Amino acid sequence: MQEVMLIKNGELAMKGLNRSTFEVALVKNLGNALRRVGEFDIRRAQSTIFIQPRSEDIDWDLACERVSKVFGLAAFTRARLCEKDLPTILENTADYLRDALESVTTFKVEAKRADKAFPYQSPEICAKTGEYLLEKFPHLSVDVHNPEFTVMIEIRDFGAYIHAPQSPGAGGMPVGTGGRAAILISGGIDSPVAAWMMAKRGIELTGIHFASPPYTSERAEKKVLSLLGQVAQYAGRMPLFIVPFTHIQEEIGAKCPEDLFTLIMRRFMMRISEKLAHIHRCEALITGESVGQVASQTMTAMACTEAVCEMPIFRPLIGMDKEEIVRISRKIDTFDISIQPYEDCCTVFTPKHPRTHPKREMIEQAEAALDIDALVDEAVAGVRRVMIHP
Repeated sequence: MQEVMLIKNGELAMKGLNRSTFEVALVKNLGNALRRVGEFDIRRAQSTIFIQPRSEDIDWDLACERVSKVFGLAAFTRARLCEKDLPTILENTADYLRDALESVTTFKVEAKRADKAFPYQSPEICAKTGEYLLEKFPHLSVDVHNPEFTVMIEIRDFGAYIHAPQSPGAGGMPVGTGGRAAILISGGIDSPVAAWMMAKRGIELTGIHFASPPYTSERAEKKVLSLLGQVAQYAGRMPLFIVPFTHIQEEIGAKCPEDLFTLIMRRFMMRISEKLAHIHRCEALITGESVGQVASQTMTAMACTEAVCEMPIFRPLIGMDKEEIVRISRKIDTFDISIQPYEDCCTVFTPKHPRTHPKREMIEQAEAALDIDALVDEAVAGVRRVMIHP
C-alpha cells in the first residue's frame, strides 16, 4: 500500500490535439515545484497526473503546499493506492480515512470505475463500502445530500485509489505555454499582482525593476526581490534585470517641465523595457496599471506612455479597483511586503501637480531637450541581472 497524489487537469482538458503539449509542460512544472521536497515519479494517464514518491519519508504537507501553487491544475488530493480487490479496498478505506471518519457523524461514498473489467459497478462499490464503514464506525450515518465527509474511490488501470474530497488547485494554464513577457515590477501592491495574473495564463516572466540610488535604498531593492520571490512560487524561477535610473531622472528633473516629469519618466521606462525585452526574447510587456488609479494612469496618459513602444503591453489590472487588487495581493502573500515603507523611483520623484490629460506633442517637445538614445543605451548597459527562485 502506498500513498500518492492525484492531479486533475483544468482548462487543459479542452485543448484537443494540443493537450499533450500542455500536459508535458505541467508535468515539468510539477517536477520543478517538488524538487526540494524529494524524488517523485510523475506520469500521465486517463486525464489524471499521478505523483508517486520514491521513498516513504516524504513531507506530504509541504508537497501539497508546493503543488497547490502550480498553475494548470484544477484540483489535487493525496490518495492511497491499493490492489483492485474489493475486500482490500474496504480495509484500506477504513484504515486510510480513519481520522476523518472518526471526526464526523455523516458521510457518503462516491466511486468511479474507469476500469470496466472490475467486477463491481460504481453503485455496488458505494453500497458495499458504505455498509462496511457503518460496521466499523457505528457512530456514523449516511447522508447522500449533505454529508460532512465524502469517501472517494477510483478504480483505474493501475489500481484502486482511495481519498478524501479534492483540494482546489491554482487553475490557469501551465507556465511556459503562453510565451514570455517582461513585467515592470515596482515595490507597490499592483505590479506583483499583475505578474501573478499573467503567469496564471501560462506566461513565463522576466522582471524589470528601475532603481535610483541614492534616492532609493538597498532595502527598496530587497523588497522587490522578496515580492518576486513570492510570485516565483507560482510562476517559477525568473530573471530580474535591475536598471540604473538615477541619471535619467536627474536629467528629466533638470531639463523638463515638472508637471510632465512622471509621464516622461514612464516613457523612458517603456523604451528601456522594450529594448531589454527584445534582447531577452520576450514578446510583450506587462504593467500593473489600472485606469484612473493615479495621474499617470488616465487613458490619455497611458496612450502617451505606450506610444514609444511597438511591443504589446498587457495590463491585467486595467479594470480592477484597489480593493480587488489588494484582495489578490493578500491571497498570494505579497501585500505585507508591498506596504513596507521603502520607496521606489516612481514615488520619490513625484511632481506636486502632475498633468493628467497631456497631449503627445507637448511631451515630445519637452523630450527634445534630452538625448534620449544615449540615456537609454547608458541605462541598458548598466543593467544588473539577478535570478529569482521560488
